[in-house]
Amino acid sequence: FFSFNPSIMSEEQKVVRKPFRRYFYRGHEVHKLLDLPFSDLMKLYTARARRRFARGNIPRKLIRRLRKAKKEATDDEKPAIVKTHHRNMIILPDMVGSQIGVYNGLGYILVDVKPDMIGHYLGEFAITYKPVGHGRPGIGSTNSARFIPLN
Repeated sequence: FFSFNPSIMSEEQKVVRKPFRRYFYRGHEVHKLLDLPFSDLMKLYTARARRRFARGNIPRKLIRRLRKAKKEATDDEKPAIVKTHHRNMIILPDMVGSQIGVYNGLGYILVDVKPDMIGHYLGEFAITYKPVGHGRPGIGSTNSARFIPLN
């Protein structure tokens, strides 16, 4: 009968597990931000975000819908996508892990909220224009671009 003893294993056989990355926001771990009172959380945000929250300019309906989607999802699946036009919504710690469809003027861009995004606006992650690909000059750029040799 064979018994497993990890102390007699060679170095090649030992598998070193790398721990999950710990995410921080201004010196506080992200999962601990959820336990902070709202007033202490506001002290960590920038002045622009503090001013916005102090004036009560928060789409509470969006936050409610995100919480409901996270509650209805099982542990092994992602929450349902919540669509919104609120590009100016500041990402809060309880939004982490949500899937948000952010409107960019043409359609909805899927944004998976990660811990690094806390404090940013939703609109920063849904680009509203098509980036220019500076390729070859075409017709109408200059007179020399119109000249096509026959050989």
